[in-house]
Amino acid sequence: MSAEQFSRPGAIDLSALRPATGAPTGPGGAGSTGAAGSYCFDATEQSFQADVVEASLSHPVVLALWASRAPASRAAVDVLSRVADSYHGKLALARLDIDASPQLAQALQVRAVPYVLAVLRGQPVPLFEGSVDEDQAREAFDQVVQAAVSNGVTGQAPPMGAPPDQPADVETAEEDQADPRYAEGDAALEAGDFAGAAAAYQRVVEASPGDEEAAARLAQAQLLQRTAGVDAAAARAAAADAPLDVDAQLLAADVALLGGDIDAAFDRVIALVPRIVGDDRERARRHLLGLFSTVGPEDPRVAVARRRLANALF
Repeated sequence: MSAEQFSRPGAIDLSALRPATGAPTGPGGAGSTGAAGSYCFDATEQSFQADVVEASLSHPVVLALWASRAPASRAAVDVLSRVADSYHGKLALARLDIDASPQLAQALQVRAVPYVLAVLRGQPVPLFEGSVDEDQAREAFDQVVQAAVSNGVTGQAPPMGAPPDQPADVETAEEDQADPRYAEGDAALEAGDFAGAAAAYQRVVEASPGDEEAAARLAQAQLLQRTAGVDAAAARAAAADAPLDVDAQLLAADVALLGGDIDAAFDRVIALVPRIVGDDRERARRHLLGLFSTVGPEDPRVAVARRRLANALF
C-alpha cells in the first residue's frame, strides 16, 4: 500500500455518512464498545462518523466488516482484533456488522465478509476480502502504519474503556464459566492458528461425538482454515470457469458461506452432487454437512438443504 492510495480519485466519500441527531461521538461512547485497554471496538452507523471517519484524521483506523448471519466472519475479525491490539495504539480497529448497518454496507460496496479496509484522513482503501492468518494480517497492518506516517498521520489511538453498562470484570466472569474443553481450540483460533484450532476441536468431537457445539466449532475452524488468504473474486471466477471441478466448486461454496450468502453456498454443492460420482460425490456430501454444522441445525435453511441433498443423492 502506498501513501498515494489514500488520495486516489474515486475514493468513497465517507464524510457524507453523518450520524443521526443526538448520536454519540468519540471512541468508547454509546454505540461503540471494546474491552478495557483494547484498541478495538464495535462501530455502528450512528457512531461511524466520529469513531472512524473523524478518528482517521489523527490515527489510522482499520475497518473490519462482518455479518451476524455469517458467524465465521466474526471469528475471523476477532483474529484481526488480537493482531490490532498488539500495535498498542498505532492503529485502531473498528468492527462493523453490515447486517445492522445496511447503509454503510452499500456505501462501502461490500460483496463478501469479512471485508477489511484501512481508513486514513477519511478515505478508505481496501486491504483484503476473506479471512487471513495472523501473519498476513500483521503484514497488512504494517503497511497501514507506514502509509499513515507517510501521510503525516502519527497520532495515537486511545485505548477503549469498559462499556458503561458492563463492569470490567464481566468478561473475566464469563471466561471462568467457559467450557474448558474448548480452551485450546479457542486460544488457537484467536491466535489465527486455524489448523491448530481445528485439531483441538477435532479431539473434542472424537471424545463427544454427539456434541453439536463441538461439531460447530470444528466446522467453523475448518472453514477459516480452507479460506485463509483466498481471493474471493478469484475463487468465484475459477468455479464459473470449471463447473465440474470439485475443488473449485467447494471453495466457492466456502467463500459464499463466509460472505454470509448461506443459500448460495448450499445451492452450489447441492447442484454439484448429481453431476459427480464415487469419491467425489461423497466428498461433496461431507463438505456440505460441514457447512450445515457451521450454520447450525436451528437455521431453517439447513433443514431445507438437507432434504434437497437427500433428493440429489437418491
